[in-house]
Amino acid sequence: MTYGDAMNARVRSEERRAEIVRAALEVIAERGYRGASLAAVAERVGLTQQGLLHYFPTKEALLVAVLKERDQWDAVPDSRWRVDLLVSLVEYNAMRPGIIQTFSALLGESVTEGHPARDYFAERYRRVRESMAGVLRAEYGEVLPNGLTPERTAPLLVAVMDGLQYQWLLDPESVDMPGAFRDFLRLLGEDVP
Repeated sequence: MTYGDAMNARVRSEERRAEIVRAALEVIAERGYRGASLAAVAERVGLTQQGLLHYFPTKEALLVAVLKERDQWDAVPDSRWRVDLLVSLVEYNAMRPGIIQTFSALLGESVTEGHPARDYFAERYRRVRESMAGVLRAEYGEVLPNGLTPERTAPLLVAVMDGLQYQWLLDPESVDMPGAFRDFLRLLGEDVP
């Protein structure tokens, strides 16, 4: 096999893995993690279950790939986040209900003991709280106008963002997710349009 052939095979393999991850996202959004099967994902991409296992040896490995892919879509270096940019993130999320539904379903399932995504979400939330505390500190210093520290406010900020997603998913006609998030930022003392 030539170097060019090897590179082409690697690119095809990476493309196939990406296709499988997208299919897994769809299946999980429709059925939840526990209801999603490797066979259903394999069928979506025209593989046998054994063929899918060549790319992802376990359902848990596929789940981790799905979660990492989802995080890549939202990846912004911590140094670039600002409180006003969080509104843009909420607006962006309002344009992709399928991804938000998948994330929310996995998050809800992961609170059970032994769920394969539990450690992932626990670590993710630790990082997100730390990042949000940094965003708040950069904006307000050591104490926000409400008298709380960035570390005390960060979990509230994250809870509002995620809680609004759940409410919006359940009743998108009644819940203006970006508008409600702007209202929350006003409670922090932020001047948002």
